Amino acid sequence: MAPQAATLAPPPAHSTNGTHATSAAPSPAPYGNAAPQPYADVSHPAPPPYGDGSQPAAPSHADGQHPVAPPHSDAPHPVAPPYSGGSHSAAPPYAGGAQPTSPPPAAHPYPDGSPPPSPVHPDASQASTPAAPYTDSTQPPFADAPQGVSPTARDPWRNYDPWSASGSLQQNGAGVDDMARRRKRGMKVLVLGAVLIALVSGGVGGAVGAYLERNGGVGEVELPQAGGGTTGRAPDSVAGIAASALPSVVTLHVSGSDAQGTGTGFVLDKRGHILTNNHVVEPAGDDGEITVTFSGGETADASLVGRDSGYDLAVVKVSGVDGLKPLPLGNSDDVRVGDPVVAIGAPFDLANTVTSGIISAKERPITAGGDGGDHSDVSYVDALQTDAPINPGNSGGPLVDVNARVIGINSAIRSAGSGSESDGGQAGSIGLGFAIPINQGKRVAEELINTGKATHPVIGVTLDMDYSGDGARVGDDSDGTVKKGGPADRAGIRAGDVITEVDGQRVHSGDELIVKVRAHRPGDRLELTLQRDGGEQKVTLTLGSSDGG
Repeated sequence: MAPQAATLAPPPAHSTNGTHATSAAPSPAPYGNAAPQPYADVSHPAPPPYGDGSQPAAPSHADGQHPVAPPHSDAPHPVAPPYSGGSHSAAPPYAGGAQPTSPPPAAHPYPDGSPPPSPVHPDASQASTPAAPYTDSTQPPFADAPQGVSPTARDPWRNYDPWSASGSLQQNGAGVDDMARRRKRGMKVLVLGAVLIALVSGGVGGAVGAYLERNGGVGEVELPQAGGGTTGRAPDSVAGIAASALPSVVTLHVSGSDAQGTGTGFVLDKRGHILTNNHVVEPAGDDGEITVTFSGGETADASLVGRDSGYDLAVVKVSGVDGLKPLPLGNSDDVRVGDPVVAIGAPFDLANTVTSGIISAKERPITAGGDGGDHSDVSYVDALQTDAPINPGNSGGPLVDVNARVIGINSAIRSAGSGSESDGGQAGSIGLGFAIPINQGKRVAEELINTGKATHPVIGVTLDMDYSGDGARVGDDSDGTVKKGGPADRAGIRAGDVITEVDGQRVHSGDELIVKVRAHRPGDRLELTLQRDGGEQKVTLTLGSSDGG
């Protein structure tokens, strides 16, 4: 930006008596369009020396006779007298030969940096023309003027150099810093800028990082996954039990002329015998089809070996199948309430389904079936109760312990709003499932495989199933309820007696008495508690045998 115009000290005013005035009058600014100030003792203001841009005329001597060429020109130029209209010619500056004190050195006035020319010294006997200030001059004015008497008033601009490196002005009047200060300030600006950039970058980076963390980053999504875990499972865990038992469990698909169904069974031996429920194979009738599907997906046709509705058990057999793995049988008498168990089956035809729970109770007297109307197909089971989910399709499947040994055959469930029923219906599990104890199932299965039919233990009486009192009431004599020569007759039981306990366990109905009796084998001895004529007595008898229906 251009520096402000600086005012130079004017030449001393010419007095009327030919002497120089000691006081300095202001002179017009050498640049710009500012109007020149008149000298204090002149009635007519002098025109600006270069206000109109014309070349100055050559001034005359003090006596006005000899013109002099301008100091900075090769040709003489006429110059108007400095005091036009006056009676005296302008005396040359410092015409008396006295040199004024040298003005302060001026900064180079030329933007192109050319060196100033040699100054012109006015002759004492001639009037010199004022040099054009910096128009074509190579030397500042008064650079080598003749020595004169120093003015008494000190020029305030004497030591001022408007173009010096340290004294140049800005438009706002403030001094310009030197290079060292500029570099120092530049360093401060760079440091401050770096700090600001770091702060902004950190903030932006943090915001971007938080956004990416919340939104999962950019590009394709690859979800983290845990490293490879242990592939083995403890043998007594649910996974270990299932892995051991599943190869021995099969799914049965049964179809007949009037019905079809799905159930479960498990392999008893390598000869191909499979144990299941009677109500699973019942739809096949005498000429239906039974298909067995193994856990690995292999299928085979099966034939009926034998079945018993009273125990709700049946045995089928597959032929020509290699690699059969029998499922080991446990001891249901050793089971305790609270023992963990696993149920395996095909609920709603979902093969190889595994559920787990505990033994909720033992010796639950339940009856199931009875759809025939004559109660010939009613099952009486002194069952194991479990909370392992059992649903339609689980029928005939194994209930195994922690050693993957069979302790029961899943057979019935109690659903909401209904009594105990076979799980061949469509009711779902509410945590009340029942399984035939394997000790009873083993005996019946052996009889079915060996003879094709099962035997039932009996006491030789007919019960009054309409009795509403507590206990099981023997029918009247007119009904012939006590079989002559049978176990009850030999033990002294009479018609009308009410049996209240079996081996010390309370019974509340005729169904419960049948369940307790069938939980034993033929030939087992039982102690019965009965009421007669208001009194109570105990009798002992040996169970007889009857062919199963």
